[in-house]
Amino acid sequence: MTQQKGADYWTKRISDQEMPALCSTVRDLEKLAKDDVSSLSLLGRSVMHDNALTSRILRVANSATYNKGINPVSTVSRAAVVLGFDAIRNICITAKLLTSLLENKHLSESVYQRLLKLMAQSFQAAMLARMMMSDRGESLREEVFIASLLYRIGESAFWSMGGELTEQLDKKLLATDDKIEQSSLIRTELGTSFTQLTQSIARSWGLGEVLIKSLAQPDERMPEIRCIFLADKLSEIVSQPKVNAEELHKRLSQAAEMLDISVDEFTEKFIDCSEITHKLAIEYGAKAIVSYLPNTADVLEHVDAPIELTEIRQTNQGYQLSKLRQLTHYAVVKTDFNQIMHTTLEGMLTGVGLDRCGVLLLSPSRKLLQPRVMMGDGAELLKQAFVIELDDPRSVFTQCIGQKKSVWVNAPTSKECKVQIDDVLVERFSQNGFLLAPLFVGQKVLGLFYADRQGTGRCFEQEDFDSFTHFSELANVCFGVSMT
Repeated sequence: MTQQKGADYWTKRISDQEMPALCSTVRDLEKLAKDDVSSLSLLGRSVMHDNALTSRILRVANSATYNKGINPVSTVSRAAVVLGFDAIRNICITAKLLTSLLENKHLSESVYQRLLKLMAQSFQAAMLARMMMSDRGESLREEVFIASLLYRIGESAFWSMGGELTEQLDKKLLATDDKIEQSSLIRTELGTSFTQLTQSIARSWGLGEVLIKSLAQPDERMPEIRCIFLADKLSEIVSQPKVNAEELHKRLSQAAEMLDISVDEFTEKFIDCSEITHKLAIEYGAKAIVSYLPNTADVLEHVDAPIELTEIRQTNQGYQLSKLRQLTHYAVVKTDFNQIMHTTLEGMLTGVGLDRCGVLLLSPSRKLLQPRVMMGDGAELLKQAFVIELDDPRSVFTQCIGQKKSVWVNAPTSKECKVQIDDVLVERFSQNGFLLAPLFVGQKVLGLFYADRQGTGRCFEQEDFDSFTHFSELANVCFGVSMT
């Protein structure tokens, strides 16, 4: 087995040996961004020695996407004056990134195809995120674009290295469709995950707070972070050979809701954006990725009708076991807090057979419970309702935190009721009862796990409560490992 190296090792190797030109360019451009006086002239000089790069930058700057009917620009510094420094800086980074990653001649055919698919997906996500932020300021819109483009830079940079390790890992990943097993293989070979490697590169190269925050807190409700997350998800979904219809419609609905438009209107914008993406990839000289950019109009036209979100999720012991195995792995190998949380909630939702579940975290004052992640039917509505004041010591939420024990709250009329609470609270969250479990690290409670079956009106059985508790307890062990 390959010796585990870790994120720091790969970041240094990628920065110093594999992609020093890109690393240097990005760092130089980030420094220029902090120097308003001399940035424009220095920008021109920083790329002047690279004729091919200059040519690509000017082609993109004069494209229909950026040049809205004005006179063509013939120098990089002039393009920066006309389009704005943020736009031209990101065009520079994008052009250099595509050149660095796509012109490697020493990759095996399989690894090269994997890299092309990944870069096409990242480029499409960047264009989509930029479109979704069209009503925001130019500076923020460009920052979202580059953050989306670099959202998977750790993975892209690794595959672009080539060599025996990339070829061996590529073969292992192709041999399984199981996402859990694939993640485990990556961590075993690299000693880190691709997300953690991206985070390390982002910090080392100074790639901006938006990218770093979007990686560390992908469920953050800030519009720019939400845009990056949804654009990446949508791009990933439509790039698959077999599109997951339910997941696609879910993400389209979330994106439409965020922009406060109908799903049909967002779908049209998505299709238009994809057509522009194809054209701009050619302007960047990245023809290699064009064939890997999906025809979004065709994908959306032929995708199956959305599955009803009220479809009953039955208890799935096999799925439970797979997620528990994954958490057991996390209990041994230090894993990101968010990844543990999402794996646990996925296991609860589909494995236990819930309608909704989520994590509520305590505020710094410990006087409020606030939603961090919600999954399942009507999760967004639940997230809006779930801000709980902990001012009543009799509250079931306060009791669960204080006692550090799982709680089963049934409907008040049930003879099986584990905890009686007032009718208002039951009606607010679930008339059929709900489950709570503490989320803690060491001896300190950070929040609660929540679960219900409000949508389908089903009641819980003892086995459901036991499984829910099992997931929460194992997750807490993993949280303890992740924080050490």
